[in-house]
Amino acid sequence: MSELPPWDTVVGWAADGQREVERAAASLDPARLHGPSRLEKWSRGHVLCHLARNADALVNLLTWARTGAEARMYSSPTDREDGILAGADRELPEQLADLTAADARFLQAAAAVGEARRSFPVISGQGRQIAAREVPWLRVREVWLHLVDLDAGYDIDIVPDEVAWTLAADVAGWMTSRIQDTADLQVDGRGPIRLGSGAAAASVIEGSPQRIAGWLTGRSGTSGLTATGGLPDLPRWL
Repeated sequence: MSELPPWDTVVGWAADGQREVERAAASLDPARLHGPSRLEKWSRGHVLCHLARNADALVNLLTWARTGAEARMYSSPTDREDGILAGADRELPEQLADLTAADARFLQAAAAVGEARRSFPVISGQGRQIAAREVPWLRVREVWLHLVDLDAGYDIDIVPDEVAWTLAADVAGWMTSRIQDTADLQVDGRGPIRLGSGAAAASVIEGSPQRIAGWLTGRSGTSGLTATGGLPDLPRWL
């Protein structure tokens, strides 16, 4: 993706999102934990367990970067799903304790990666080679978007402006080669971000950073957006 903010800034964004997830989860009526989240076929318990196991998987990448010894996010094609299913039905205190402990491991691992090792190549969960400096950003995406997916009273507008706009740039970059139309994404005082590979934009799409990011990631539809020439059809992101 394009240039990220400094490492410590991005790690801070991840920590902020984690705190919001923990606050949202702790506020849940325990009876709602096993009810449906906003993600198809996943309960809120699935979402919380996934966030804990994702933190541990990213610790693997951070450890790989620090030591040079290969450590993939997951040990097998089924490891990710198996880990989520194994813990999805736990009660709220156990979910929260696991989530908090996993995040502490992530933050400790991030703090241990020195600046000289942040360019070390690792392999993402999608099989893409990335520099280790992108790993904290992967965690930022997980905690803030799954906070929305938890369906605990938060929508995409909870995401901080800078996080949302960085997310919009990231997802637009991924989508650019996968869509036919070209548009400029614009917010007052920011951008534009080019979506699509055409020489000229057929449309200018405006909205808050949160609403643009929500539309791109499938979290908020087109509510809050305006477009001068229509909205392109988007592929499903991740």
